[in-house]
Amino acid sequence: MGRRVGLAVAAFAVLALAGCAANSSGTSSADQAAPAPAQENAQRGGGTPKQESAGTGEAQQAGTSAQQNRQLVRTATVELRAPDSNAVLSEVKDLVIAEGGYSAQEKSQANRASVTLKVPGDRLDPVMESIAKLEGVEVSRRELQTEDVTEQVVDIEARLANQRASVERVRGLLERATTTSEITDIEAELTKRQSELESLQRRYETLKGQVAMATLTVVISATGEPVVVQDENDFLEAFAGGWKALVTAFGWLLVVLGGVLPFAVVLGVPAFGYLWWRRRRRAVPVEPAASSSTP
Repeated sequence: MGRRVGLAVAAFAVLALAGCAANSSGTSSADQAAPAPAQENAQRGGGTPKQESAGTGEAQQAGTSAQQNRQLVRTATVELRAPDSNAVLSEVKDLVIAEGGYSAQEKSQANRASVTLKVPGDRLDPVMESIAKLEGVEVSRRELQTEDVTEQVVDIEARLANQRASVERVRGLLERATTTSEITDIEAELTKRQSELESLQRRYETLKGQVAMATLTVVISATGEPVVVQDENDFLEAFAGGWKALVTAFGWLLVVLGGVLPFAVVLGVPAFGYLWWRRRRRAVPVEPAASSSTP
């Protein structure tokens, strides 16, 4: 009996120890599990500023990239004064060619020269600054115009993609056509859509060309041009204009007289003869009739 009691006590003790071990292990595991969310929150809290700063940096980079991807058509005009216009014209062309541009149109006179240049869009500002720094050159006027055609370029790109897909669909229909009438109708539709696609492609290339190459017009006037007295010039010009107007008016008067003279001769001579005859008839005295005497 006492042995059985001892075994029962031992079993109870073992169970009690097992329960304590389980409680302690559960507590420790719970303690270990509890910090995990806290640690995760701490990591999240610690990582939030970095993530926010990274997101801000990406947003700034995206904004900068968007600004750089703007499609801009730029046109500039620069008027210069220099002792030798032709020499400066040659220097300006050399600057533009060195930057990857070329001369599109040129006009040169004794004391004046002008040239229209095509300059890479991203090199327009440096070229204008280099022109202003040429030796002996004075900038009298500078004008810059910028047109944003980003929306037009994006719109044409989307329309090009849709039109290419449309052409491919029609080509697929043409391959599956079996009758002559179907082939004729599909070929006509395919020709129409290909023509629209080519038109869009030309517009797109024109816009991209204007974006890629800016237009720069440079006008150079010589500083040693002779000065003409303004009063004398105005008097001579006014006199010449008045004399020209008088000659013109006299010429028109002669033209009018020449047109009226035949009618005056044909109609005026009979009218004059009739008036002369009538006036002469009135001038002849009428003799009074002799009165008859009665016996």
